[in-house]
Formats: sequence, structure tokens, C-alpha cells
Amino acid sequence: MSERGALRELRVLMWVVIAVEVPVYLVWLVQVGYQAGQQLPRGDAGRWGPVVLLPPAAVLFCVAAGWVWWGAVVAGTRSPLRERWIVASLAFVAVSSVFCGVASVDDPSFPVGLLSATVTALGMAGLFFIPAAASRQLPDVIRRRSRRTAAGPGEADPGPR
Repeated sequence: MSERGALRELRVLMWVVIAVEVPVYLVWLVQVGYQAGQQLPRGDAGRWGPVVLLPPAAVLFCVAAGWVWWGAVVAGTRSPLRERWIVASLAFVAVSSVFCGVASVDDPSFPVGLLSATVTALGMAGLFFIPAAASRQLPDVIRRRSRRTAAGPGEADPGPR
């Protein structure tokens, strides 16, 4: 298989994973947000907070963090995932998602928490990698990284193949 075919297959695989994970995650967020909100007293305006705010916040924060990270990867600069605002926004989405998943059931248990954490991790990963999958620079970055890896530590870049 040619390098071009392998890169095309990687991009297709990324989009298939994104197309499966992201909708499942967003539908799950709406459902558990609604269920968690309904646990609050009847007149409380916060009943609709999780279902209205959490899905857009997850999309915004995860895609924004992915966009900033991908920009640094393309530029070859230090990973911005060490920035506090990025870590804080991703942690907020993760904790909120898992909390709503656990709070949405009548009898919270370890399997419910594990399921919530799994759906959250897969969905957030799908959202995070949208900018990379959509980028025209993906093949160039992969080639550049593979040349750097092939050179080994302390060796010179082998150059174009």
C-alpha cells in the first residue's frame, strides 16, 4: 500500500471514529443532563441547566482545546496541553459529564461511574481530534513525525524519503 493510501485510510478511520463517538456522546449528554436536572426540585431553574449548557460547553471546550493543540503540533512548538486554561476546561467537561451520568440514575454504582467515564472519554477524544482530522496538514505532520521517529534520539533527520 502506498503512503498516500495509508494516510487517506487514517483520515477515513479518524472520521469514522469521530462520526460514531461524538453523536453518541452528545445524545448521552442530553439524556443524562435531562435526567440529572430532573432530580432537582420542581420549580428550580437549574433543572434545565445540565441539558442546555453541558453539550455546547463540551463541544466548545474540547474542539477549542483540540484546535490549539493541533496548531502547536503543526507549528512544531511546545504542547499547549500544559496550559492551565486548557487543562481546566477539559477537566470541567469531564467532571461535569461523569457527574451528570452518575447523578442521572436512581441507584449510582461503580459500573454506572465507569460507563459514564468511558462514554465521556471517548466522546471528548472524538471532539478533541476533529481539528486534526479536518486539517490539510495532517499528512505533512505525520510524515514529519515519522521521519523524526525513524532518526532515533540524537541522530540527524534522515530527510525526505
